[in-house]
Amino acid sequence: MTTFAEPAATVPAPASAAPADLLARLRAAVAAHPARPAVHAADGSLDFAALDRRTAALAAALRARGVRRGDRVGVHLARTLDLPVALLAVWRAGAAYVPLDPAYPAERISFMAADAGLAAVVSAEVAPPVPAGVPVLRPDAASEAAEADADADADADDFVPDPLDSAYVIYTSGSTGRPKGVEVPHGAVADLAAGLEQAGAYRSEPSVVAWNASVSFDASVQQWIRICRGDTLVVVDDARRADPARLAALLAEHAVTDLDLTPSHWQLLREQLTGAAVPRLFMGGEPVPERTWRELADGGLDAFNLYGPTECTVDAITARITGPGPHLGEPLAGVRVHLLDERLRPVTGAGEVGELYLAGPGLAHGYAGQPGLTAGRFVADPFTTAPGARMYRTGDQARRSAEGLLEYVGRVDRQVKLRGFRIELGEVEHALAALDGVTAAAVTVYEPAPGDTRLAAYVTGTATPAELLAELRRTLPAHLVPATVTVLEAMPLTPNGKVDHRALPVPAAEAAPEAVGGGVAEQVAEVWRTVLGVPEVLPADDFLSLGGHSLAALRVVHLLRRKLNVELQLRHLLDAADLAAFTEAVQRAAAAGPAAARPALTARRPAVR
Repeated sequence: MTTFAEPAATVPAPASAAPADLLARLRAAVAAHPARPAVHAADGSLDFAALDRRTAALAAALRARGVRRGDRVGVHLARTLDLPVALLAVWRAGAAYVPLDPAYPAERISFMAADAGLAAVVSAEVAPPVPAGVPVLRPDAASEAAEADADADADADDFVPDPLDSAYVIYTSGSTGRPKGVEVPHGAVADLAAGLEQAGAYRSEPSVVAWNASVSFDASVQQWIRICRGDTLVVVDDARRADPARLAALLAEHAVTDLDLTPSHWQLLREQLTGAAVPRLFMGGEPVPERTWRELADGGLDAFNLYGPTECTVDAITARITGPGPHLGEPLAGVRVHLLDERLRPVTGAGEVGELYLAGPGLAHGYAGQPGLTAGRFVADPFTTAPGARMYRTGDQARRSAEGLLEYVGRVDRQVKLRGFRIELGEVEHALAALDGVTAAAVTVYEPAPGDTRLAAYVTGTATPAELLAELRRTLPAHLVPATVTVLEAMPLTPNGKVDHRALPVPAAEAAPEAVGGGVAEQVAEVWRTVLGVPEVLPADDFLSLGGHSLAALRVVHLLRRKLNVELQLRHLLDAADLAAFTEAVQRAAAAGPAAARPALTARRPAVR
């Protein structure tokens, strides 16, 4: 169990119009509490003094390789101790970090690295997929001697970013088929931390924060920067993030007080937390369903709903999940919210739908290297006299309820959120249309089971679904690969000749053949068919090859636990080579006896008062 060296408060943000930058707050935290645990990860732990030495040493190594203020540095690392060290080191070197998730296809990483114009990349691999000529530094590039002498490096300690200096560039899905890099300044990140403190989302006492999101997902920023205010960061590795039982054990091991996750991830984790102390929950990445809101509110769990696009530095509006049904809440300090019609006139009537525009110091610089796209989304703010003021057009529709609550309605375009990832359907369509044997492509979403939304692709041409899916897995991140591809004779069209997405057929679900035996085996096969949305499964079928992903795997385990009342874990599915092997594992679990009954969920109280 993690304990604090002393129950002192975190280093607060100064009460001023411009919050202190996070590097200054980190230095204050190091000075005030050098022995406090700073980071826990699967490969070890660091206190604040050790974190300071390692980040200063790596920052010095980056500068020695030519990195200068205003440069961009790629971070191509797994979820280990090295990851937060590298991010902070990039900042201390004066640069902006560009996350390059090793789980992404090499082609995708190569594109982002080239588009960002990296000055260097930090990677544990000898030859990461970045353009030739980009210097590659290992995360341990600084020698032990350099680390010991890091305090003597004045540049590392004295660098103070200007609020307009870029802090990071995170790539999101692009509607034109090209990912776009959102460039966010240091001042906006400092405002994010200060705003969540003022809103009461962050406690004044030391907290233990689980870093749950991928570094390529903007929600990660809200999580990992907590270290700069003196909180302890628990880096959740991919294996434990994908296994609810192991994740719950990790939360208990380190007495985690704050957990950020999507509503869909909560549905898979909640059973494992039953009877345990539940951390404060930060819900984001997708709308909170009515049933989830009611469960959290009625159960007295400590939870916040967070809303905000990447272009507005992660979070702009927040609400405690309590009282009435789902709503967005109130803006963070400094954020201005406008609900406007298509002519930029305020929408004021209760129930009247408008588009959300956000303004204030949290706005990103824009899209790196794409001034035209930036100008189209970051528009002049007519509601203030401040020179050069902008507002961001979110594309999200909202309305005010009769009680005045701001409620999310939907999108004005074809952007969707799946498992917390922002997806432009146009990007997937562009990727499909570029493949050999495809003459036309369309992508939409469908729901083979309640709460399980998936991408469905439709093409015309000579290519087979298997060929197209194999090629997409080679070039696109897993969250952009459709679950199904349907070959059509022709695309349905609207009267004006455009693809009629509403007329696309639901992916076919044919009767399943008797490929597996009855009893437990047939129930396992049926769960696979339901979760994967496929018409048939065979004993030799591999779960991932059928379009399975981590949350789909969690849902398989969850359904079988309930259906068969067995103690089944995610590793039983991930370790199985095929359906036959997994069925044998389920049968062994069934033979071992029923699952134990679980008590009710319990809200966690703060670790330190």
